[in-house]
Amino acid sequence: MSQQQQERPDQQEPIKYGDIFPVEGELAEKPVAPRDAALMQKAETTMLGHIQKGGAAAVMQSAANRNEQAGFLGHNDMSEDAGDRGVSITETDLPGKRVIVESVAGQVVDQYSQRAPLASSLVVGEAGGGGRGGANAITIGEALEATAMTAGSKPVERSDAAAIQAAEVRATGRTNVVPRGVAAAAQSAATLNARATKDEDKTKLAEVLSDATSKLPSDRAVTRRDAEGVASAEMRNDPNLTTYPAGVSASVAAAARLNQSK
Repeated sequence: MSQQQQERPDQQEPIKYGDIFPVEGELAEKPVAPRDAALMQKAETTMLGHIQKGGAAAVMQSAANRNEQAGFLGHNDMSEDAGDRGVSITETDLPGKRVIVESVAGQVVDQYSQRAPLASSLVVGEAGGGGRGGANAITIGEALEATAMTAGSKPVERSDAAAIQAAEVRATGRTNVVPRGVAAAAQSAATLNARATKDEDKTKLAEVLSDATSKLPSDRAVTRRDAEGVASAEMRNDPNLTTYPAGVSASVAAAARLNQSK
């Protein structure tokens, strides 16, 4: 700490994304903000079960701390790029390993591989008792809540609402939308967002999914079939027939893989 305090007067400019990552464009010129780092920490914890040593979150936290201590940014500041486009972690299964890609505002900031299966889990909260899934299994509700961390700043779109509804159906076993449930909230948000002209006026995924588990009358552990159904619903309702990286179907798929590995 004393060394950091000694360095403060010598830091003439904030540490920018371009100083620590191979990024381009506007993002490269943006200072690394404390809330940006916090988002990446949540994303890594959700996907990996821990903060990756030497990973993007650790590097961002170090830079953000320096910027805050030097007085360039406040503790609750967030960069416009991270706020609008979010941070994300995606994983791709390859023979014998998984490739992890970490991004900020759509630009890759770190990439590495781990042996499969991952040793740590994406448990957001232990599921147990009450018919809500086996001990330590990741439930559908928890997978939805994980999306609030990995893609929480994304405005809710029709494809997101469809994926959330598909997840709710599989969690509850009910074919109709639960009144005042998570799918109903997502559908309402998607409808209102379609009419909004500014992103700042749109409802984000975090606002809909942060307490998804409490909005589900019943819940259960995620399976591969659940992940396939949710992904199919998201793709069918996307104009480009794709799924959003680190979005709803990505979180459900990650949970299903981790449950299967157990």
